[in-house]
Amino acid sequence: MTRIAVSLLYAGALVVLIALPQLISVKYYLHLSILALIWLIVSQGQNLIQGYTGYVSIVGAGFMGIGAYSTTLMGMHLGLPVWLTILLAPPMTAVFALIVGYPSLRMKGHYFAIVTLAFNLVIFIVLLNFTELTQGEAGITGIPKPAGWLEALNFRDREVYYYFVLAVAVLTTGIAWAIVRSRVGQILMAIRQNEDLVGALGVAAWKYKLFAFVASAMFAGLGGALYAHYQSFINPEVFGVAQSLDAILAVIVGGSGTLAGPMIGAFIVIFLPEYLRFADSFRLIIYGLLLVLATIFMPRGIVGLAQDLGARIAGRR
Repeated sequence: MTRIAVSLLYAGALVVLIALPQLISVKYYLHLSILALIWLIVSQGQNLIQGYTGYVSIVGAGFMGIGAYSTTLMGMHLGLPVWLTILLAPPMTAVFALIVGYPSLRMKGHYFAIVTLAFNLVIFIVLLNFTELTQGEAGITGIPKPAGWLEALNFRDREVYYYFVLAVAVLTTGIAWAIVRSRVGQILMAIRQNEDLVGALGVAAWKYKLFAFVASAMFAGLGGALYAHYQSFINPEVFGVAQSLDAILAVIVGGSGTLAGPMIGAFIVIFLPEYLRFADSFRLIIYGLLLVLATIFMPRGIVGLAQDLGARIAGRR
C-alpha cells in the first residue's frame, strides 16, 4: 500500500469513530466503545514493547491499576484537580516501570514474560490487601469526573466522555507513530529482529528496551486513569492477569508491530465477548477458541491478512 492509501484509510477510520455516537442507537454500545478506546490506548503501549521490540510483557493491566489508583488517591487524599491527577498518572506509573524494568529487561524471552507476570500478581495482591489505602475488594467509589472548561462540556455525559477519550487515543497513537518512525523505533525493530547483532554494533540494547517498557507502562497508566474517572469506581479485579492477556491478544489479533493492529484488536477484545452472550455458559470457551484459531491461522493478525490479500490482488492485476 502507498502512503497516500494508508493515510486515507486512517482518515476514514477517524471519520467513522467521530460519527460513531450518532450511528449507535443502543447506549450500552457507546459504553463498550469508550472501553474499547481505553484499551486502544493500553494496546498501543503494549505494541511498543511486544510488537516492535519483541518482548511479551504480561503486566499491562497492573500498570493500568497503578495509573487508576494513583489518579484516584491523589485527587481524594491530596485534593489535586482531576486534570492534574490524570496528567500525573503516567509519570507515576513510569516510576514503577523503571523499578521493575531495569533488572527484568536483562532477561530475554520467556524469562522476561514470567517476571512481568509475577509483577502483575504482586500489584494485584497489594491492591487487594492494602485495604487502608485501596479499600481492597470493596473498591473505591465516588471518583470524580473531569470538569469541563465550558458549561457545554459535561463529562458525566457518555457522548462527551467518548470524544474526550477518542482525542486522547488519537494523541497516543500519534505519539506511538512518532516513536516508531524515529531512530529509536528503528532500533527497537532491529532488537526484535536480532538483538545480538544490535549489541555487536555497539548499541546498548537494554536502554532502548527499557524505554519501550516504560513508554508502554505510561500508556497503560493513562488508560487506567481514564478508566477510573469514567467508571467512578475501581477495585483490583479489573487489573489482574486476565486483563493483561487481553492487551496482548488485542495486539496479536489486530496485527503485531502495526499501528492499526491495536485499534482493531481493542474493539475485538471488548465487543466479541459481548456478542457471545447468547451462549452464556460457553461464552468464554468460544471466545478463547476463536482467539486461538485467529492466532494460529492469522499469525500476522487481521492487518497482516489484509496486507497479504491486497498484495495478491495487486499481483493478479
